[in-house]
Amino acid sequence: MEPALDRDADAAEAALLAGLRRGSDEAFEALVRTTSPRLLAVARRILGTDEDARDALQDAYISAFKALPRFEGQSRLSTWLHRIVVNTALMRLRSRKRHPEEPIDTLLPGYKDDGHHSHEAEEWADGADVLLERAETRAFVRAQIERLPDNYRTVLLLRDIEEMSTPEAAAALGISENAVKIRLHRARQALRALIHERLRAASPDAGRVPS
Repeated sequence: MEPALDRDADAAEAALLAGLRRGSDEAFEALVRTTSPRLLAVARRILGTDEDARDALQDAYISAFKALPRFEGQSRLSTWLHRIVVNTALMRLRSRKRHPEEPIDTLLPGYKDDGHHSHEAEEWADGADVLLERAETRAFVRAQIERLPDNYRTVLLLRDIEEMSTPEAAAALGISENAVKIRLHRARQALRALIHERLRAASPDAGRVPS
């Protein structure tokens, strides 16, 4: 049996969608009020500044309302809006980039002549998404993610934070699925190196992210 809460949520979304399609100002205000905080955070993670994120979110809402007649309701309205915000933010990110892709090699593990790592790193099993859930490490990890070059940072955000699939991320970025996998692997390696670099700088005895 379908839970009552799910039925209520479906009914509320159906009513909201009907209002939006009628051009109801009240429905528009309700949509913005309930979705903008989370969507603004999504745009901010991709673009890096509040001003760019607000502009992207405004553009996304405009795009969404233009596309509303084509929305068939096969996904949640919030899921549909999330995809539009991600794509809008990525378009804005690409439009402001007028330089070659930034290298990431200096952030990746180095190797000695014998094939071993130049610096032994302590193991940590948690991914970026898990680390970001911990209040005491959230700001620390976000700061290290921000240090990644845009083309690697966006892949990491889309896959690990926004939980997009490899095909979805590839479509959003306009690159192949294999390129997504390669960039994600390298971004995770670089993030790990950045985290350990900062921990070593903070304390000679620090070996792992606080738990």
